[in-house]
Amino acid sequence: MPAYQTTMVKAYNGALVLADVLLLILKILYYICESVYRFFVPAEEKSVAGEIVLITGTGHGIGKELALRYASLGATVVCWDLNQEANEETVNEIKKTEAAAAYAYQCDVSNREQVLSVAERVKKEIGDVTILVNNAGIMPCHAFLDHTNDEIRKIFDINVLAHFWMLQAFLPSMIEKNHGHIVALSSLAGLSGIPNLVPYCASKFAVRGLMESISEELRTATKGKSLIKFTTIYPYMVDTGLCKKPKIRFPNAVPLVSPGEAASQIIRAQRTDHREKTVPSYWLSLTVIGRMLPDSAVQSALDFAECGVDAVS
Repeated sequence: MPAYQTTMVKAYNGALVLADVLLLILKILYYICESVYRFFVPAEEKSVAGEIVLITGTGHGIGKELALRYASLGATVVCWDLNQEANEETVNEIKKTEAAAAYAYQCDVSNREQVLSVAERVKKEIGDVTILVNNAGIMPCHAFLDHTNDEIRKIFDINVLAHFWMLQAFLPSMIEKNHGHIVALSSLAGLSGIPNLVPYCASKFAVRGLMESISEELRTATKGKSLIKFTTIYPYMVDTGLCKKPKIRFPNAVPLVSPGEAASQIIRAQRTDHREKTVPSYWLSLTVIGRMLPDSAVQSALDFAECGVDAVS
């Protein structure tokens, strides 16, 4: 190729790259403006009436409150819990309101074969799940070296691997119909490490990684055409009984969150298609700012707040 043609090709390629860079800058500016606009004018909450919502860990706490509130919004609610008696109580409460249909299934979500088997029953008896809320979790509070091997494995089986089995069971039908929403409960302990919760923190960090990567994989695989939404929730300490010995220096300023308030904010985040949401909402901004500060500054702030959990023997 003659020298002048090579120069022209290089110039043309350089112009294309420059155009792409300018387009990227415009897109970034647009989405920043859109985000600022949405901060002041929140998106309208979409209807969940007629959706089939499956929630794990519905026997008590956040899971139970989620089931009650989704039912009140007209969704068909599928309740999964290992404790069949408590799960039936949740469903019976929903049925008393006559708000919507509700069904109880006993399932150990850490058991892949059981998850796939019960999921097949749900599909045959009720239909395809369109909103999946992976809520079930456990939170033993010990110093790291006091955790037993079995306890650590159980934390990851329930808090992490169960999410994989649930996705394997229900994501394919969502992809087939190009309709669905996955909600996963991580924790503020999935954004920042907390003493006496080392395995728990690691499991909740893993949930964040799972949700970010599966969402991005689906987006790129469909070239942005996927309509399946993903929402990751990071609750502050919720008064469900899992947190046995919370440690809070200023309890009036940062009180424990009630299960009802947590459920309301989770559903609002799902209905407005938030990708990430902390409960309360201000924690997400605080954690982002904290990552930008020097380590010593963050440690000083943590020492001042004295917020965490004490070990349980």
